[in-house]
Amino acid sequence: MNEASNDSDTDMGASASASSAAMRPGNMFASPTAHSRKQGRMSRSSAPRPIITPTSPLSSTIPHNTLPSAPASPPTPAPSPTPTQRVPDWSTAAEHEDSQIKNTRALFSDMNRPERLRLLGELLNLCDSHELSFVAEFVSPRLKKDPFMVLPTELCFRILECVDDPTTLARASQVSKKWRELVNDDTAWRLLCQKFSYRGLSREERSEEDDPGDEEEESSKSHWLQPSRASRSEDTANKEQLDGASSGAAGEGLRTQSLDRTSKRKEIPSRSKATTYRSHFKQRYQVETAWRQGGHCDARQITPEQGVVTSLHLTKKYIVVALDNAKIHVFDTEGYHQKTLQGHVMGVWAMVPWGDLLVSGGCDRDVRVWNLATGYPQFTLRGHTSTVRCLKMSDAHTAISGSRDTTLRIWDLKKGLCKHVLIGHQASVRCLEIHGDIVVSGSYDTTAKIWSISEGKCLRTLTGHFSQIYAIAFDGKKIATGSLDTSVRIWDPTDGKCLAVLQGHTSLVGQLQMREDVLVTGGSDGSVRVWSLADYQPIHRLAAHDNSVTSLQFDNTRIVSGGSDGRVKVWDLKKGTLVRELSTPAEAVWRVVFEEEKAVIMAARGGRTIMEVWSFAPPEDDIEDFRSSSPMSMPDHSSDDLYSQPPPVRPVSALPSTASAPALQRVSNANPPSDNDIPMPDVGMTS
Repeated sequence: MNEASNDSDTDMGASASASSAAMRPGNMFASPTAHSRKQGRMSRSSAPRPIITPTSPLSSTIPHNTLPSAPASPPTPAPSPTPTQRVPDWSTAAEHEDSQIKNTRALFSDMNRPERLRLLGELLNLCDSHELSFVAEFVSPRLKKDPFMVLPTELCFRILECVDDPTTLARASQVSKKWRELVNDDTAWRLLCQKFSYRGLSREERSEEDDPGDEEEESSKSHWLQPSRASRSEDTANKEQLDGASSGAAGEGLRTQSLDRTSKRKEIPSRSKATTYRSHFKQRYQVETAWRQGGHCDARQITPEQGVVTSLHLTKKYIVVALDNAKIHVFDTEGYHQKTLQGHVMGVWAMVPWGDLLVSGGCDRDVRVWNLATGYPQFTLRGHTSTVRCLKMSDAHTAISGSRDTTLRIWDLKKGLCKHVLIGHQASVRCLEIHGDIVVSGSYDTTAKIWSISEGKCLRTLTGHFSQIYAIAFDGKKIATGSLDTSVRIWDPTDGKCLAVLQGHTSLVGQLQMREDVLVTGGSDGSVRVWSLADYQPIHRLAAHDNSVTSLQFDNTRIVSGGSDGRVKVWDLKKGTLVRELSTPAEAVWRVVFEEEKAVIMAARGGRTIMEVWSFAPPEDDIEDFRSSSPMSMPDHSSDDLYSQPPPVRPVSALPSTASAPALQRVSNANPPSDNDIPMPDVGMTS
């Protein structure tokens, strides 16, 4: 009984100690009854009671029911209180207030800081969770300060420069007028453009009147953004070449065939230039989003006749399609037919546009020069004795052709004459690439040769492949060759030394594209591989298609591949993951080319030759809402561009290999390539 009595006394004493805090003089929560009980207990015990504050450990003598509760964390970020949601303000006492509350407030005002903290700690120890939540809601808004309202503007800009998420910046602009003013400044958006590689316009894109600049100078600035060097039609051609044919524009209908009625042609709205980094970023961000999940497709049959697409180019003004039925169809960039170029008597197997100039070649052994503006031919260049298999232009006046007669010819397009005949290969010249005054050719004789355009002579011969060379890439620093022996070889153009042999494909490597230190290859095994040219190691291996890769192109963001399995796929270049399938499966995909806001697919579907024009431009309503700059265009800065200017943006041609009709896909690589004048459509293994 004594032990039980002692325990009971202890519990009562502890309760009395906890209750005494509420009955101190001036306590706003005290009652008369509690005050009398407090006086009685104080007479029995004069021992000092420990004071519990938020910064001191709790005494073990305090029962659990009086321990402080941690306040709940406010939402992050907690919204500032609106005028209709202000917490109560008791800074002044009303006349009807209790005298004890007035006395407590007066007493608290006279205390120094340590005494105030001690009293607040005791009061908070007595609060339950609901009361603590009230305290948190009352205190939180008073502790918040807007840093952008107190910090210097320059420091605010420096803080915004650290934000690398566009969504965060967009939301920040909705906080207040001050925040919106700071976020709308171009400083943060300029750095975001750099991070996302949203580069500016080239000088050639800003003015169609400008002549092409020096290629070496432009390439040294940023050839990472330059598409495949298959053609250069983005550069403005020499106007003098077009003057002679302009007088015949009135008779254009004699040499053209329109497949679209002009009354149905849509008017293409003029686009204003983006004027700020923010508007530039917005338009590019919307385009990238459309590439991943969106875009508008306009599909149409391009010709009533059957034909295999052998070459495809997308330029600033035209979509040009060549077929094995000897016709070349010219469309505007929206996919509306403009004219048909007729003059070749057999299949067209190579072509290259440059501004309003087009050079084509094929099975009839002729090289023809066309004026795309009028549809009239300017020259017919004769000299080859077999099929013209590849064509490139080094400038507006010079074209280089490679033929199955084992030679290359350098043509003066201003005079319509052959300047040099390059002799040295022992078999068909299958592919070539140009950089500056150097042209590199690949042949079925298993070698590649480096030639000087100005001197017209062979500088070096690259030997090492064991079978025919089908594809070549050259950026001025390194040469890449793809062969039927399944390997890719990297060469040094200065001394002709083989720098590396890239193994991995199990069949013909017929697609190559090189940019800076990245090489992307496609093979007849259906795989697409990404290589690092810094250490010659594989980066990604993409199981892209169930059949030959017939078309391949990449930029600094994505890879687009087309295959004989009838599929077009978009891949993330950095991650090596599939982004989407761009089109519904077809019977075969012959060619795919793309630029920033547009992609063109040539495919066989339902026994017809179909062209799909995909647009990833922002919708028209965004143009209206964003009047300061058009989401459809790039920024136009008169002095310095957003960054160092990229070289003239050239159209991307399909690589020399051509796809075949499905019926020809069973050709085996065991058959040697044929050098007949009538070529077979290329299916990975065929010539």
